[in-house]
Amino acid sequence: MTTRPEGRHSAGSGLSRWERALERWQKRLLSKVRHREQVELVAALHHECDGHAVVCSESRVVVPNAYEVELDAKVHEELMRRGQRDVGEALTDDLARHGERLGYEWAGPLTVRVTPAERPPGDPYRVSSSPMPHVRADAFPTDG
Repeated sequence: MTTRPEGRHSAGSGLSRWERALERWQKRLLSKVRHREQVELVAALHHECDGHAVVCSESRVVVPNAYEVELDAKVHEELMRRGQRDVGEALTDDLARHGERLGYEWAGPLTVRVTPAERPPGDPYRVSSSPMPHVRADAFPTDG
């Protein structure tokens, strides 16, 4: 009776070495794609913020404070299954740092809400923003 060292399988007893290598390569590729999507999502959130900036004066730029990120339902489910329920909080923290770097003033308490949605293939998320409903642009005093 011949024994095989641990970690080696014959073709009939599980995945071959080639199949395991292919599986590891696929997991690395998927993690890179997911990382790229995360970077793109953060950039889209920054772009949404910057695109809705209202210049009230030379020293005052107001931006929306309520953001919604719709993630593909399957991606959202995967995040929840992995216990990554604080995605909205992490995105809020990142957006707060972005706004601080640019000297933005939020139209109220900053929030980023992450929700599941049916997204078309190749479109994993959608970002939208708005000021709090009771905030009006003319309610902001101008300098000088």
